[in-house]
Amino acid sequence: MQSPIKPSAPLARGRGAKSNRSGRFESQQVEAFDDGWQPDEGIGQIRTTLTAMKSRTIIASNTSPDVGFNRSINPYRGCSHGCIYCYARPAHAYLGLSAGLDFETKLFYKPEAASLLERELSAPRYKPEVIHIGGDTDPYQPDERELRITRGIVETLARFSHPFSIITKSGLICRDIDVMAPLAARNRVRAAVSVTTLDRRLARSMEPRAYTPEKRLDAVRQLSEAGIPTVVMVAPVIPGLNDHEIEAIVERAAQAGAVGVGYVALRLPLELKDLFEEWLEADHPGRAKRVMSLVRQMRGGAAYQSQWGTRMRGEGPVAEAMAQRFRVARKRFGLDRTLPQLNLSEFKVPGPGPAQLQLF
Repeated sequence: MQSPIKPSAPLARGRGAKSNRSGRFESQQVEAFDDGWQPDEGIGQIRTTLTAMKSRTIIASNTSPDVGFNRSINPYRGCSHGCIYCYARPAHAYLGLSAGLDFETKLFYKPEAASLLERELSAPRYKPEVIHIGGDTDPYQPDERELRITRGIVETLARFSHPFSIITKSGLICRDIDVMAPLAARNRVRAAVSVTTLDRRLARSMEPRAYTPEKRLDAVRQLSEAGIPTVVMVAPVIPGLNDHEIEAIVERAAQAGAVGVGYVALRLPLELKDLFEEWLEADHPGRAKRVMSLVRQMRGGAAYQSQWGTRMRGEGPVAEAMAQRFRVARKRFGLDRTLPQLNLSEFKVPGPGPAQLQLF
């Protein structure tokens, strides 16, 4: 009988997932197991690969009442930050890949994102609505430094005076302050930075290649000082693991100049449940049973509920206590005010540039 990988022997150093099980749509399921010959140090480092994606469109739409936007752009699929809790992991199955290590090592990017966006915004019937950048994977993950896909999207939206919001857990967002600050002065942009924990050791465990908590708070400070309204997302809140930090994170957000805060309870859809439990047993064995017990108490006895209205917050006493603590902290530190809607009235399709005029 095959036994699962020993949690104490990580499959890959510097990565979040501990395994690389086949995606749910594959006809053959492949899973590593401990046959007694596996060396204690695992298999070492895994190289990240980047593949260009050919896309027909760049703006995606959704009808979910939970997320606060109905249009979004995701410059990348997969994310080398390697956050073990990432709800986008199961989407890698649609590419024939694993939600585990494949998600954080086999990345895809959209090189034509800016030109596709320009074409869609220029369509005669296009009507502006706020576009959210990074609803699935992080738009400022490490390879953005060279690829500059997100930079191109932000510059295109700026040329069209199109309002947008953007979320990240990377300080690389500060590179684009030069473009976003003038937009913020006319209420056309809002940023959000995710701060999951203030504990650097915990962050390194569950977000192995993301910016440290202090650097994220510094990004909040830089964005705020540049006049860009910035919200801090305490996401995800994991009961029994980081929920005791709610008040401290909200306080640090206020000190850094944030204009608001939000939170999302841990979500474990599809393959993510097994990956998360595997990680808990490997990195936090003393807390694993309690954490999963509390998660199930928020999810009607299951690891996850997908229903709109409850999937982001959960339900029951544990979820209600979490929500109450967050509301009290938000009010205590002055981050409970309502933010104005982003300005849609100045959207315009830019005219032809000098180079185009020379053609006539």
